[in-house]
Amino acid sequence: MVVTEHAVVIAGGGPTGLMLAGELALAGVDVAIVERRPNQDLPGSRAGGLQSRTIEVLDQRGIADRFLAEGQVAQVAGFARIRLDISDFPTRHPYGLGLWQKHIERILAGWVAELKVPVHYDTEVTGFAQDDAGVDVALSDGQRLRAQYLVGCDGGRSLVRKAAGIEFPGWDPTTSALLAEVEMTEEPELGVRRTPSGTHALGKVDYEIKDGAVVYKPGGTVGVMLTESQVGTSEPTLRDLSEGLVAVYGTDYGIHSLTWITRFTDTTRQAAAYRKGRVLLAGDAAHVHSPVGGQGLNTGVQDAVNLGWKLAQVVKGISPESLLDSYHAERHPVAARVLRKTMSQVALMRVDDRIEALRDTVAELLTMDEPRKRYAAMMSGLDIHYDLGEGHPLLGRRMPDLDLVTASGRLRVFTLLHDARPVLLNLGEPGGFDITPWADRVQSFDARYVGPWELPALGPVPAPTAVLIRPDGYVAWVGDPTQLGLADALTKWFGQPAAA
Repeated sequence: MVVTEHAVVIAGGGPTGLMLAGELALAGVDVAIVERRPNQDLPGSRAGGLQSRTIEVLDQRGIADRFLAEGQVAQVAGFARIRLDISDFPTRHPYGLGLWQKHIERILAGWVAELKVPVHYDTEVTGFAQDDAGVDVALSDGQRLRAQYLVGCDGGRSLVRKAAGIEFPGWDPTTSALLAEVEMTEEPELGVRRTPSGTHALGKVDYEIKDGAVVYKPGGTVGVMLTESQVGTSEPTLRDLSEGLVAVYGTDYGIHSLTWITRFTDTTRQAAAYRKGRVLLAGDAAHVHSPVGGQGLNTGVQDAVNLGWKLAQVVKGISPESLLDSYHAERHPVAARVLRKTMSQVALMRVDDRIEALRDTVAELLTMDEPRKRYAAMMSGLDIHYDLGEGHPLLGRRMPDLDLVTASGRLRVFTLLHDARPVLLNLGEPGGFDITPWADRVQSFDARYVGPWELPALGPVPAPTAVLIRPDGYVAWVGDPTQLGLADALTKWFGQPAAA
């Protein structure tokens, strides 16, 4: 049997797997994706948006414009369907983007193809065995792959997670809903309806935006979302959808020609560990929750960007394997908070007079400026803070995309991150830093910035003299030419100094 070798094998070619593959390929790592679908086509609409921080992450790689060109810019941040405006936030992207997951995947797949990443379509990982040197991965077509690391991006029912023996504790479902696309003989009642069983919605899939308004085309496919009166767990059918429509609307509108149907619940679980030896988890394989709030896809993409550069450095021998422990340490708390806030939103959206009163109270609180900013920053992903110790407010937070002035002209911070390489940005006297022992790994730039330093929710922060920016766009060190702590930060995140 022929065994194909790769440095990293990714199980799952959804948004998380594609983003991770792109990150690894940018770093020059040999990576391959195993995807059970026959191609990248994804039936139905599914997840429908990118949050502000995710757009920033894509901007850091120079590909945000590909998504912005196809999506609808809008204020999408919200809590329990209470809209939270971020138009006054200090970011180049103070908005979200309405764009169906199938288009997000298609665009990511195009980027990954440009980076020459092989994708094994119509194939599944059926098992694996890891040893001290790598992982043997068995595929459904009888082939075997050998990798240094295997990453499970294979969804909430992840075979990789189960086979690795990683526990998936959490909470069982309390509610379920049907999501489908279907044609209807009769014209349906479009919009949202609330009943004692929950919230329901009907909307035309085929529409266009004219003068800022949504204009639906007659006939065509209808998207259906029905909250069920009892929790469903089996594979949904057209009959289930018909019965649900009759229960809510008194008719099924003559449904036919079902395009696709799925059932989602508020099952809430998180992997106890994001790594076990040479096996790692990201995206839905590591955390699942209700889609309320729209944070699932976004959290997975950001998992990938946190993991990618770290895994690349370990594979290339730049950093010790212990660097991978920081992936769990940083991303597990982020997803844990997403899970808790999602559960609270599900509770607030129940149809009950007392819950309605509570939601009205929460909505009133969120109209106040400080609560609005705090929750909007959280729901848009702009307030993520990795615990890198005490220090400047920037430490462990996203680096703002400032307009810099350099010797060669004007430059955006995010432009420096297009190749997913770390950056030491000196904003003080030119030539104040010597990082020669790391020059093969870390870019160094002298620049000036004249303007305010402000972070979402936190507000103004002191202007730093210099910052060390990780490839994922988070600040690893803040200091001045005394260089206190700089060598330690460079070694911690980007390996031992090169020998003189």
